[in-house]
Amino acid sequence: MKNRSAARATTLAKPLPARSMAALSLRVFGAVIALMALTTALFAQERTVNDPNLVTPGKLTVGTGDPVYAPWMLNNDPAGGEGFENGLVYALAAEMGFAPGDVVWTGNSFDQTIAPGPKDFDFAIQQISVTGARAQVVTFSDVYYQPEKAVIALPGSPVIDATSFDDLRTARWGVTLGTTDADYLENILGISDAAVYSQQVDVFLAMQSGQIDATVFALPSALFVTAVQVPDAEITALLPSDANDRGHGLLFEYDNPLVDWVNDALTNVIDAGTIEELKATYLVSDPDLPVISE
Repeated sequence: MKNRSAARATTLAKPLPARSMAALSLRVFGAVIALMALTTALFAQERTVNDPNLVTPGKLTVGTGDPVYAPWMLNNDPAGGEGFENGLVYALAAEMGFAPGDVVWTGNSFDQTIAPGPKDFDFAIQQISVTGARAQVVTFSDVYYQPEKAVIALPGSPVIDATSFDDLRTARWGVTLGTTDADYLENILGISDAAVYSQQVDVFLAMQSGQIDATVFALPSALFVTAVQVPDAEITALLPSDANDRGHGLLFEYDNPLVDWVNDALTNVIDAGTIEELKATYLVSDPDLPVISE
């Protein structure tokens, strides 16, 4: 056995004939050229509508809520392009080279959108606040909007006559679990005993049944809530912005290579004044609302 093994080793170590070496070199050279061509083709398509990093090359797939709400998107129709956020998406799409018809919308719940793991969209837009905790599992674009906060209550609530944070702290508050609104109540207003509900609708039901006195929302959402969802409620005051709330950003699957491309497009859209135009068109607030700042 030992002798046969030695013989095989001697055979394997024997140099290839010159003709075989030449043929092998040609095959390796051909493979390298093919790989270089493939790599060049892939890189050449990046930052184009056929970028291979897109969920569907040729399309810009955008995640959002289902349903969607005004003033972020009007008529529950993201593809309609009427609203602050879908207006922004179509401006971004144009900046990136996509035709309006190449924008594809996909609806998910908010929890599904911010959860870690693979995504069925290139990026999502749904008034998603950028936070350090979320940035551990998803990747955000640059901030495109910094919302103000608003107090919402029904007639007769003790917060209606509030003029200070101390006045607000005497009320019973409710808020949606896991939102920056919940963080705002605790970190800015110093309210640690707010009732927490899993969905917005549960907060509204608690308010209507007298279990809580008030809740807090970003101002544009508060305008919609008081106009459509709970028309008996009203915005009683505006509150200062939260320095810990970095604002709204586009959400990507963690480490998505499309982020830099989208950020460059977002910078151009902001510089062109598109965000300010969309704010003036869809996010107009009441200038007469009282402001409580301390």
